[in-house]
This record gives sequence, C-alpha cells and structure tokens, in this order.
Amino acid sequence: ILTAQTPINYMKSLYIRTEPKFPTVVPARDFDPARDAARIETAIKTKGVDEQTIIDILTRRSGEQRREIAFEYERIAKKDLNTALKAALSGPLEALMLGLMKTTAQYDASELKASMKGLGTDEETLIEIVCSRNDEELADIKKVYKEMFKKDLEKDVAGDTSGDFAKLLLSLVQTKRDQPSNVVDYEKIDEDARSLYEAGVKRKGTDVVTWITIMSQRSVPHLQKVFERYKSYSPYDMKESIRKEVKGDLEKSFLTLVECFENRQLYFANRLNEAMKSKGAKEKVVTRIMVSRCEVDLMKIRTEFRRQHKRSLYQTIAEHTKGDYQKALLSLCGGDD
Repeated sequence: ILTAQTPINYMKSLYIRTEPKFPTVVPARDFDPARDAARIETAIKTKGVDEQTIIDILTRRSGEQRREIAFEYERIAKKDLNTALKAALSGPLEALMLGLMKTTAQYDASELKASMKGLGTDEETLIEIVCSRNDEELADIKKVYKEMFKKDLEKDVAGDTSGDFAKLLLSLVQTKRDQPSNVVDYEKIDEDARSLYEAGVKRKGTDVVTWITIMSQRSVPHLQKVFERYKSYSPYDMKESIRKEVKGDLEKSFLTLVECFENRQLYFANRLNEAMKSKGAKEKVVTRIMVSRCEVDLMKIRTEFRRQHKRSLYQTIAEHTKGDYQKALLSLCGGDD
C-alpha cells in the first residue's frame, strides 16, 4: 500500500519495472539476522553438519535478508559465511547454497563467467542466460560482471564465440531493444515479418544479419505480433523456419529467443522438465533456473509447468532428485500445485 511516507525512489521503480515479479521466495517476517546467523553457525559445527537447518534458513529468506545474515555471521563467527558453507557442504547442495548467497545479477554474471572459463565454452549456459534475460536484467548483469571480474562481458563473449553466433549474442548483450510502445505500428509489423521471410525461407541461404537486427532490437510485444504476421508470408512458422535455416548454436539461440518472446516462463518450465528427465538429471541447469528465478518469476514458471506437463514442478523435483539437494529445491519451489 502506498502512503505519503512511501520513498520516492520506490515510486519511481514502480514505473520503471518493466515486468511484475512472481517470486516463490519472499522476505521472511519477524526476521532476525543475528539469530539466523547463530543457528547456521551451530548447524555447521554440529558433527556431520545439520544441513536441514541451513536449508530451512537460507531458502526461506530473501536475497537481501541472506546478505544481512552473512554480515552478522562474520561478526559472530569471525569468518566468511561463503567459506564456511563451502567447507561444510558439498556437491549440488553446495552449489545451490553458494548461488543463493549472490544477488540474481551476481549469480547470472558468475554463471556466464564460468561458461567461458578455461578450454572450451559451455555454449548451452551462454545461450540460456543471454537469450532469456530481458534488457533490464542484461544491463544489470553487465554492470555487475564488470564489478566482479574487472572485464567487459561483451569483450569476453566476443573472445569466446565466433561467426554469426557471436554476432547474435553481442547484439543482445548491447541491450539496444526498443521499449514497448502503446501504439501498435501495423506497417512496421508487416515490414519486419516480410523482412524475416525474405531473409530466410524465401531465398537460398539465410541473411542472418537481418534476423539478428530484428530479433535483438524490436520490443517483445512488437515481435509477438511480427511472428503472428509472419505466418501469412511463410508456409512455416518462425520456429520451424529457424530449424530449416540455421543449425547448431545459432539455431539454439534463435529458438530460445523466440520461445522467450512468446512465453518466457514456459521456456524455463520446459528447460527444467528436460533437465530433470535427462539421464543423470542435469543438476547444473536445474540449480541455475531455481536459484536465478526464485525471486523473479518462479511462481509463474510453476503455473506454466503444471499446465504444460500435467504435473507439478514440485512432484517432478521430488521424483527426479534426492537427499538434501532435493529438500533445498522443494523449499525454493515453495509448494505443490
């Protein structure tokens, strides 16, 4: 409820926030960071480590609250909470808990950094993050990436990828997307739809640059209408056209983009489902989506999951994961549907 006492920058952020949030993890009431920090310290010192207490506290506090706990922990225990968690936990549970200790932008930035470190690039992670985040999120990630690693995300992406795939990712990282407009520009919709068709399905070879320009610069509501209009030019819809025209990482990137333009939460729901059902559940993917979206739109992802897969995300996690890692995921999930 807004009152005369509501800070002005909060009012401003109400106007700037492009997308409302649908979190499963919200600030805990009656929050006492010193008490939480003391309980975590006791849990870590317990013979065999009391993982349950650590999970109960850290998965049910907001990011802001976790950072207050970390501050208090250092005061009480005279050591850094991340270091203590690293020593006390292991495997996927450790990765998940350490992920929760970062802000969403810091977490995305470090996942991007890790995907480009050392030999070989983890293109899958690179595509997932760069192609599914909106401009607001990407701008945050770029800023934080620079603070954390003293390097430009653009430079790292350029150094680690090549060809049209690099061009597409760089165009997205440059965050040049139009803001949604209240005016529907039917001429522009028609023109873009025709350009996409003429640059791909209609000709021999693909004019990828035209595709990149349109998909990295137009607003999402505009693109949704463009893809609808596209069907009146092309015998194939946009996703079928992408599959016919391009291959490999470029294909995956364009498909991710189109899926996110059409329904971003459904994209994450499908990716979670795929990751959990694949042989040897892809824990990294599951962890990344649960950690990075729990304070953003995981509630909506749950709804899409249920609608698409005819069972709840909660049940799917319960079936395909185990142990303390499973408990932590279920807690982030926040309930059954």
